[in-house]
Amino acid sequence: MTATPAIPPEGAVRVADAFDRMAEGVQTAARCDPATVRLILTAFAAGGHVLLEDLPGMGKTTLARALAAVTGGTVGRVQCTPDLLPSDITGVTIFNEGTREFDFHPGPVFANVVIVDEINRTSPKTQSALLEVMQEEQVTVDGKAHPVPRPFLVVATQNPVDLEGTFPLPEAQLDRFLMRLSLGYPGEDAEMSLLRGSALAVPEDLAPVLDTEAMAWLGPTAENVVFADPVYEYVLRLAQRTRRHPHLRAGVSLRASMALCRAARMYALSHGRGYVTPGDVKTLVGPVWAHRLVPMSGAATAAEAAELLDGILAEVPVPAPQGNGH
Repeated sequence: MTATPAIPPEGAVRVADAFDRMAEGVQTAARCDPATVRLILTAFAAGGHVLLEDLPGMGKTTLARALAAVTGGTVGRVQCTPDLLPSDITGVTIFNEGTREFDFHPGPVFANVVIVDEINRTSPKTQSALLEVMQEEQVTVDGKAHPVPRPFLVVATQNPVDLEGTFPLPEAQLDRFLMRLSLGYPGEDAEMSLLRGSALAVPEDLAPVLDTEAMAWLGPTAENVVFADPVYEYVLRLAQRTRRHPHLRAGVSLRASMALCRAARMYALSHGRGYVTPGDVKTLVGPVWAHRLVPMSGAATAAEAAELLDGILAEVPVPAPQGNGH
């Protein structure tokens, strides 16, 4: 089956150039893997959220601040602690003596990029306060809905090693994250440069590449990226294989498959293409699906989930290219 890209090639190239410049800007402030930066930008543009699972001191917070700067957005930050209350995140209504009315005072989630540091250190009740805003981009306080700015990205972090006094995220909460990623250690050259005292840019000093309106425009635009039937079938076969896997109690849901397709469209667009390839799907399967798998033995580590998905990718035949390479 041959399909004609619905997005003009020159338009896709302009989007790819903007993604390249945003990634370059972020990397001047946070020395991390360029591929990971591209995936986070893909999630942001696709209207998803990101869970960064890393050791302390890897630059997770700096990265999120840099993302807000290059996209012309605002940034909010929540430091999670066991005594954090839901209202500390969403905001509260306070009686105004002057007007004799209740005024809403917004919480830190009212920003384009919201950093939720050490999300697993706060109670399940407070974690659940993020469910509505991550899914519906609004918070409801005293029966009144308050929309958050758009585009909207939650970058949550958690330490995968220090688990004492933590509250593991339930599956419903994990499912709200489009991707789970890890920044990892910087490359040898980058770390040597930092040891020698090379200065990184201050995130807030970065020039915006796109504004918030342009970022919000990318999501609907990516819906026009061509997704050929053989590639849809490839996603379906991969999903079905997770549901029949002997080491998994539950495979990926329909929502997870739809999330993978949405991310693949944006990822293709970020590389200047108006169509999705099987390679896009293979690249995104780990980040989008790994945290959604439920093994027989309980929660899977990132490494265990990645190993399971690598085996599934090796088992499911990749569709042959047709037409424009898709």
